[in-house]
Amino acid sequence: MSTLEEHVDVGVPIDKAWDSLHRMENLPRFVEGIRDARAESGGRAHLDVEAGGRTRELEAEVSDHGDQRVMEWHTTSAPELIGSFALQPIDQDHTRVQARLEYDPDTIRESFGGPKGFAQANAIERLVRSDLQQFKEYVETGR
Repeated sequence: MSTLEEHVDVGVPIDKAWDSLHRMENLPRFVEGIRDARAESGGRAHLDVEAGGRTRELEAEVSDHGDQRVMEWHTTSAPELIGSFALQPIDQDHTRVQARLEYDPDTIRESFGGPKGFAQANAIERLVRSDLQQFKEYVETGR
């Protein structure tokens, strides 16, 4: 498994960032490739994902630790992905959003296509950074 950690600082209070981040239906607004996302009962979520020219439906288990401002998730079928978002207050009007993703590059390539090895890891890094920047724009401007 490979692990990727990235963060972005956003110019909103932690409560506003948390409210926007932990709602499944908001994910398509800032996560590239997610076409639809919805919360289901029992801490589960359904995601329609398009990547590498392929569309997949993924099921995930999600746990919200609202008191700690941490959301953890993992897919319940292939490809195996494990991730989390953790929010930390910087000051009254600024929040750090920390994203962590654990994945097997070979499984991602088999599921969605794309290059092998280092090139794929770089592509995933760029995608996560872009998603965090999209979240920043979304939460700061409402778009």
